[in-house]
Formats: sequence, C-alpha cells, structure tokens
Amino acid sequence: MTRVLVIRLGALGDFALSFPAFAAIRAHHATDHITLLTTQPFVSLASDSPWFDEIRIDTRPSWFNPAGMWRLRAQLHGFGFVYDLQTSRRSSRYFRLAGRPPWSGIAPGCSHPDSNPDRNALHTVERQQGQLRDAGITVFPTPALDWLAQCGPTLPQPYALVVPGTSPTHGGAKRWPIDRFAAIATLLAARGITPVVIGGARDAAAAATIRAACPAARDMTGRTTLQELAGIAARAAVTIGGDTGPVHLAAVAGSPVVALFSRYSIPAQAAPRGPHVVLLQEDVLTDLPVDRVAAAIAAL
Repeated sequence: MTRVLVIRLGALGDFALSFPAFAAIRAHHATDHITLLTTQPFVSLASDSPWFDEIRIDTRPSWFNPAGMWRLRAQLHGFGFVYDLQTSRRSSRYFRLAGRPPWSGIAPGCSHPDSNPDRNALHTVERQQGQLRDAGITVFPTPALDWLAQCGPTLPQPYALVVPGTSPTHGGAKRWPIDRFAAIATLLAARGITPVVIGGARDAAAAATIRAACPAARDMTGRTTLQELAGIAARAAVTIGGDTGPVHLAAVAGSPVVALFSRYSIPAQAAPRGPHVVLLQEDVLTDLPVDRVAAAIAAL
C-alpha cells in the first residue's frame, strides 16, 4: 500500500473544481492510503467525501517561523507519492520541504512535472487532468456526489439560491449591484419560486437589503456548512450569483446556475462546471441588466 498525499489548499471555488481530480486520484489509488493537505475551511467537507482516508491541516506558517515550518515538514514527510493540485509558488516549495518524494506538480526538479507549457491558460478541470495524465492517471470518472445530495435542511419547493456576495478583490467589481439581486428575487417570488439568499455572515447586510425589497425571500447567510450548502443547491431550481465559491459549489452539486462575470473573471480558466450553467459576462457588471439575467433564468 502506497501512502499518497494530495495538496489542495483553497479557495472554495478552486476546491470544488478539483472534485474530478480527487475522484480520479481515488480511482487510481483504490487500495492506497490517501491523505489530503488542506486548510481549515475545507476539513469537514473533505472528511465527508469518499476520496480521502485522512485530512491534515496546513496552517500556512510563515517561512520565518521555525516551529511552524518544522510541523509542516513533519506533515509532508513519509509519502510514496504527492499530487500537488495547488501548484502555487508556495506549494511548489513544499517539494523540497517534503524531502523530494515522487511528485506531480510544477516544482522544479519534481519527478512528474506538468509538461504543458500552456497550462495556465486552461480551465482548472482540464489543467488538472493534464497534470494527472503526466503522472500516469488516464481514467477520469464522474465524481460521485450522492454523499452531498441529502445534506442540509429540506426547504419548501420550488426555491432558488441567490448569491449576492463575491470576493472583495478589484474593489468589489466582481459583484452585481445588490438592487438588481433584489429585483431578481422579486421576479422569482412573483413566479412562485422562493428566493433563498446564501453566503457567509458578511453577506447578512446584502440579504437584509434583498428581503426589504422582497419579503418572501429567505435569509440563510452564515447558517450553512459547505455540505449543507451543496445539499440545498442540489435541490434548487436555479442558483444566481457572481464568480464566487458558493456558485461553483452549487454548479458542481448539480444546480442549474446563472453565473455573472465581469472582466476580472476569465471563463476559459474558471467558469463554473456543472450540468446546466449559463454564463453572462460584461466588462463592468453594472452594464448587465436585470432582464438579461431574468431571461437566462427562464431559459434554464
């Protein structure tokens, strides 16, 4: 039995887009012991998945923190093969810290480097498949998600997930204006579909704004685990939101998704992946009108 390490640290959207790679590694190493090195937010989700036998937490210590680096070194040692799916500058430095084991990634000198010079132009899913092919994995099964399907509260049908929050990077330019989310919620409610606002606790103010305009909306911001979020997404009529982790997770879970991208998001590299995804993009999201989003929802 080989002890295998998979490195995937985050963020949520990237983690969800790695489900196909996780499933492929598990299928290839069916009788091996697979450990995931990740960050705290994904421990519970990864623990419930069928892909890993053990979870280790990377606290991302400073390079100038000797005690922290010593603990990290101990976490990285003792594996017969390592798949670095993070492939960041930081995670590539883990190769030497781990003692240079057999390694799939982009670390200089590693045994199984990703050979595609255009890897950074690829979507996360295809980029990781290419990396794994260079490491000898050729079968990519559809990830089983039945372990997520029943998670979360049972909500009255039909309902739609509304995801107003996004990363604060680029001065909030990835976020569609909150008044337009409120308008979409009102349109959904008029069609007999309950808008359910999801996100983190920091999105509570946005949820309050939506509920002020649409009292039929339900606020679940900050009230779901990642597993519960995936579960309610799997049963939703549609999910609407920007380039943010919950939207990616909803798409992977099987929800029809209308994703709203600005010029700061590159669909070819990071569009949500799922059975029913419509992507709408404007350089500036304030130029994306409500009726265009409503038409996309109706089409789904």
